[in-house]
Amino acid sequence: MADFNNREQMPRVVVGVCGGVAAYKAAELVRALQQRGCEVRVAMTRAAEEFVRPLTFSSLTGHRVMTSLWEEANETGAAVAEIEHIAEAQWADVVVIAPATAHTIAKMAHGLADDFLSTMLLATPAPVVVAPAMNVNMWNHAATRASVATLRERGVTFVEPDSGYLACGMVGSGRLANVETIAQAVIDAVGSRGVKQDLVGETVLVTAGGTREAIDPVRFLGNRSSGKMGYAIAEAARARGAEVILISAPTALVAPVGCALVPVTTAEEMRAAVMEHLARATVVIGAAAVSDFRAARVSEAKLRREGGTTLELEATEDILRGVSDTRGPGTLVIAFAAEMDSDVERARVKMRAKGADAIVLNDVSRAGVGFESDRNAAVFVTADAAVEIPEMTKRAMADRVLDGVVALRVYGRPA
Repeated sequence: MADFNNREQMPRVVVGVCGGVAAYKAAELVRALQQRGCEVRVAMTRAAEEFVRPLTFSSLTGHRVMTSLWEEANETGAAVAEIEHIAEAQWADVVVIAPATAHTIAKMAHGLADDFLSTMLLATPAPVVVAPAMNVNMWNHAATRASVATLRERGVTFVEPDSGYLACGMVGSGRLANVETIAQAVIDAVGSRGVKQDLVGETVLVTAGGTREAIDPVRFLGNRSSGKMGYAIAEAARARGAEVILISAPTALVAPVGCALVPVTTAEEMRAAVMEHLARATVVIGAAAVSDFRAARVSEAKLRREGGTTLELEATEDILRGVSDTRGPGTLVIAFAAEMDSDVERARVKMRAKGADAIVLNDVSRAGVGFESDRNAAVFVTADAAVEIPEMTKRAMADRVLDGVVALRVYGRPA
């Protein structure tokens, strides 16, 4: 399996921030990209600094924010940023401008370069994604439309602004697109710069989220799963060329673009959905936290505290065991195990019980990783190997898990 801590595999993104009310949303975009395993740096126009301070972005990214071609001089007297705008242009796998103002879009179309961001844009060979945000009349103006058309002809990707109530009080197109939509466009653009497409031809079925088992009309048995790991795997598989079926218990997440979402609630609903779509799947990854138990009898009325109540439970079916018993030839099954330790041998026992080809062992007792966190750490366990995945974002870990899937497909074991 690939080196699970190889930072060179992380997509490198420069986020360009222009002056507009939506500039604060660029901080949300930075976090969304980091959660997808990207290393992010930020360049700001002077106007953007009137809305958000550079310190915000340097704190989020751990990198100095580029704001001017004429920064502090070094010991030779040369301005540091005179060279840095070229270095940043070459460093980036993709550049995203969010929010992009009408002024910056016009400068890009005409090849003007009078600040750090516009000069870097002329120097970069990386794909460029632009997310406009402006007044509806500015967005619809013939000059802006001409600039957009010119840039599209040059291969620039635009994430169309949303319609709605604008900061100026008008209603119409011009609101910055949803941050998750912009982040997905960036990931898709990275794919055009050599992100491995090693899952083309595969259909990956992913389960995600925590199932809910009703006790009465208002209560249920549940767990702390946020669904973030499963959604990250679905997104990563889609980016690597797979067709993705995401079967999800309730979460607060937006399904990754391009994935077929099948919403479910209970363990039985998830089992039925998995079995319905299993014939299409070449890889099944069970990242959902499926309840092991449900109420033997669901009360038709709200249970009352008075008099006390004993809740009788019964076991739910093991979904992956059923998958392993009925899967087609060549279909890989990857299980997840949330444990309070990192006992690899016990994980293997669980893997064999489920009939899985591999199991991802999560030690959820560790602070800051696992349930509800944006970060995770695990061990990718097979019958004869155990590869540690050190702590990283769930999006980065998703790719490491998929590296293991590819290695199983090619070599029959983690490489």
